[in-house]
Amino acid sequence: MTEENRFVKTTWRIMEALLETDSLEEALAGSLEIIVDALDGEAGAIWLLDGKTDRISPAFHVGPADISNVTVENGIGIEGLVTRTGKSVILEDASGDPRFEGTAFDDQGLAVKSMICVPLNNLHEVIGCVQIVNKKDGGNFDGEELKLCERMAALAAITIEEKGLAVDLGEKKEVLARLKDVTKEYPSGDGVLAVLKGINLELYRNEFAVVIGESGCGKSTLMNIVGGIDSMTGGEITVDGKDFSKMSRDELTEYRRKKIGFIFQAYNLMPNLTALENVQLIAELAGDAMPAEEAIEKVRLGDRKDNFPSQLSGGQQQRVSIARAIVKRPALILADEPTAALDHATGIEVLSVIEDIVRRDGASVLMVTHNSEIAKMADRVIRMRNGKISSIRVNRHPLHAEELVW
Repeated sequence: MTEENRFVKTTWRIMEALLETDSLEEALAGSLEIIVDALDGEAGAIWLLDGKTDRISPAFHVGPADISNVTVENGIGIEGLVTRTGKSVILEDASGDPRFEGTAFDDQGLAVKSMICVPLNNLHEVIGCVQIVNKKDGGNFDGEELKLCERMAALAAITIEEKGLAVDLGEKKEVLARLKDVTKEYPSGDGVLAVLKGINLELYRNEFAVVIGESGCGKSTLMNIVGGIDSMTGGEITVDGKDFSKMSRDELTEYRRKKIGFIFQAYNLMPNLTALENVQLIAELAGDAMPAEEAIEKVRLGDRKDNFPSQLSGGQQQRVSIARAIVKRPALILADEPTAALDHATGIEVLSVIEDIVRRDGASVLMVTHNSEIAKMADRVIRMRNGKISSIRVNRHPLHAEELVW
C-alpha cells in the first residue's frame, strides 16, 4: 500500500469513527487512537480549551504517560502555542528547538523527542489542538503526516461543533495515589517475564476509574501491587502522600488493613457468620471503622443483615463484600471483576451500589474488568496492553449503572 493510499484509508477510518457513533467522546478517543497508530506514534492527546479559564486540558490521551490531571495556560508550551495561534507545529528535534520548553508528557516520564501539534479549528475559533508525540522507530514526522493530522483535526473540530461538547475543566482533582515507573518481572527460564513495563498513573479522590484490557495485559497484577498483595520489581507508589514502595511484612499488613478495601470476584464470606457479623469482623480488624450496621445499610441489605451467606443470592453476597470493603473507611477500594460471576440484572444491582459509594459517599474506586460496557460509567477509562498503559480516556458524561447493557 502506498503512503497516499494509507493516508486516504486512515482518513476514511477517522470519518467513520466520528460520524457513525452517538458518543462523541468515544468517537474522538477512537480517532486519536487511529491516527497515533497510523503515524506509528508513541503517544498522543486531544487538548480542549476551557473558554472560562483560558486553559487547555487533555480530554483524551494515548500512550504510557498519565496526563489526565494536567491543565496548561493557553499560549504556554507547544500545546498552548498552537491553540493560541491556530498554526500547526512540527518538531524534528524537541531538545534543540527554541520553542520547546517541555510538555506534560515529559513531566510524566515520557521524554519528548519529536512532535506534531495541529489546531482544532471549527472555522469560527480554535477550540484546542491534537498532539502526536515520538515515532516508535525514533524517526521524525514529515509534512505528509502533518497534513493527515490536520485533516483529522478539521474533521474532529467540525464534529465537536455539530454534536456539541461542553468543555468545563472544573477544579483540579486531588491525587490520592501515584505510581511512577512501576515494573513487575518474574523469573522465566534463563530470563525474566516482564508483566508490567513502567506504569505511570495517578488515581484521584472521589473517582471511579476502570482498567480494561485483554487477558494477560497486566491489569490484575497492577491492582495486586496497588493493594499490597504483590510486590513490584521497581518503581514507586505513594498513597495519601506516603511512600509505600518498600514495606516490611508488618507494614504491608497494616497498609492492606487500613488503606485498602477489596472487592473480589469470589465473595470470600465466612459461611458460619451472618452478613452483619461478616462486616463486623472486618470492622474490628480495621480499627477506625464505621458501624457495621451503617455499612450494611449503605449496600441496601439492612433487611438481610441476619442472614447467612447460604441464604443470600450471589448479588447479595457481593454486596456484603462491598460493605466489608467500605466499613474500614479505606483511602482506596479495589474491585477485581466484581460482576463476572453474576447475570446482567444482578450485576447492575452490584454496580449501582458501587456507583452510590462513589457519587454519594465520596469513595475512590479502581476496578479491573474485561467488560468494556462497565467502562461507560467510569470517570476515567485506563486501557492496558502488553504490560503498559496504552490509553487513558476521561469520560465527561458517565452513564448510570442501570443504563448499561451487555
